[in-house]
Order: sequence, then structure tokens, then C-alpha cells
Amino acid sequence: MNSTFSIGVAIVAPGGYAPDQAGVSRAETRLENAGCRVYNYYKPAEKYQRFGASDEIRIAQLHEAARNPEVDIVLSLRGGYGMSRILPTLDLDLLAASGKRFVGHSDFTALQMAMLARSGAATFAGPMVCDDFAREEASEFTLNQFWQCLRNPSYSIAFQADDHPAVDVEGILWGGNLTMLTHLLGTEWFPHIEDGILFIEDINEHPYRVERMMLQLLHAGALRQKAIVLGDFSGYRLTDYDNGYDLDAMLAYLRQRLGVPVLRGLPFGHIRDKVTLAVGCKAQLHSSQGNATLTMSGYPALAP
Repeated sequence: MNSTFSIGVAIVAPGGYAPDQAGVSRAETRLENAGCRVYNYYKPAEKYQRFGASDEIRIAQLHEAARNPEVDIVLSLRGGYGMSRILPTLDLDLLAASGKRFVGHSDFTALQMAMLARSGAATFAGPMVCDDFAREEASEFTLNQFWQCLRNPSYSIAFQADDHPAVDVEGILWGGNLTMLTHLLGTEWFPHIEDGILFIEDINEHPYRVERMMLQLLHAGALRQKAIVLGDFSGYRLTDYDNGYDLDAMLAYLRQRLGVPVLRGLPFGHIRDKVTLAVGCKAQLHSSQGNATLTMSGYPALAP
């Protein structure tokens, strides 16, 4: 990234705390070397139980970052758990009106969906401080994808899978962590989007639990979409009891049951090499002969 491209980045901890403070320092240095001014609202001494701070302090971090006129990007420290506890008292209107680019994934999905449901505000599903910016050897792919997405008014991602159905659709891109989506279902923070493009990912969830959550979304009427795109699903363990039931078997069943084209292979989720996705933006999805392209536009890119 061009070192003259100076932007303000706020680090906030709406979920868990950083297990390695040295990694946070590495992340700050990495951002500064990329030409960023870093405003770190996270204070390790304020960690509370498994959270980055008390609920009140974590709310204040988000509000202060939103009010800071020097901040362009609000970057989540990490996921874990904690966003659900503070959603009822967050000033979502303030966050949306601030014009900041809120970035994160995993537990951060709850905030992204809440902002989308409340005002249609676009956010970014992408890297976080831990571990994406904090690694001793960061993924060049991840960081390049992040900056390229945020610096351009439109961005395309190509991915492959042998079993991709033929698709040519457009709609609102939305989604994130499947557990968090299911968790928000039936609340005021779940966006009611139809004819969109839904992307999902998760970690440490057995295929039967993924199927169960997808069926819950289906039965609740949330899967009236033009397409569903699967990111990474890993970290689970199969046993002899599964008797051949694995991720492929689960996917085959969902494709028969959902009545919606389901693609997989999107490089996004709890993985080292991930793309950045503009949540709530206009998107076009094209798939043919195993090659898929997702093109995003209409999101608040950074000014050059």
C-alpha cells in the first residue's frame, strides 16, 4: 500500500480481549507502516472476564470511534463473544451516521446485521486485529484484498469449485457468521432481505449443526434469496457415527431442500487467507463451469 495514503484507523474491542498484547503492538505498527493513523481505544488493563472490557466501556469505545472526525475505519480487535450483550444499548443511528467503515467478522456479524437492519448502512466483513494484522507473518493476500476493496468503488472476487451451479444474479450482499445469523433471527437486529446474495461461514461446527441452522433460517423464511455462497467451514471433527455424513453430504441435501443455488469455495471466514466483503452493497454473482465471480459496488470506499 502507498505510504502516502493516510487514513485514520480506530481499534475497538466490542467482543473478546487480545490474548497476546505483543500482537496488538505488531498490528499497530503494521497499520502505521501502511500509512495509517492509529487510534487504539482498547486498553488491556480494562479486560473483564472473557471480554475486552465491561459492557459500558466497550459501548463507549464504539461511540467514541464513531465521533472521532479523524477516524475513517473502525477495526474490531477480535471476535469471540460480546456484541450481543451491548446491541440493546448501542446507538446504531450514531454509528451509521458517522460514515465510518466498520470492519470485522465472526461475532462482529451481529453489529453488521444490526446496522443493516436499522438503516441499511454498509459495513465490511474482513480482517481483524487478532490475528490478521497481529500475526508475525501476516497474510499478504488478506491485507491486499482488504486495502483493494476499501480503496476502490467496486471490487471483484473470483473463486472456484467443481460443483458450482450456473448462476447469473444480482442483489444485496449480506450475511456473515452462520451462528450469529441464527442467533439474531427473530430479533429487531436481523435484516429482512429477500432476493439478495447471502454469504455464510463458521468454524468448529459439525456439518449437522450447519444443516440445522440453515434449516432454521429456511423455516423462518430468511432464505428467499437469489443465491447462497459458502465460505470456509472447518475445525469440526467427524467420527465413525457419522457413517458417511460429511460436509459434501450436507451440501448435497441443502441443494435439494433449499430451492436456491448454493455455491461454495468463497475464501472467507476463520482462515488465514480471506477476502473482504462489502456487507449491504450491490453485488453481482456469476458462475459458469466451476468459475465464479462476485462483484461488489455501491459501498463507501475510501477517498484517494
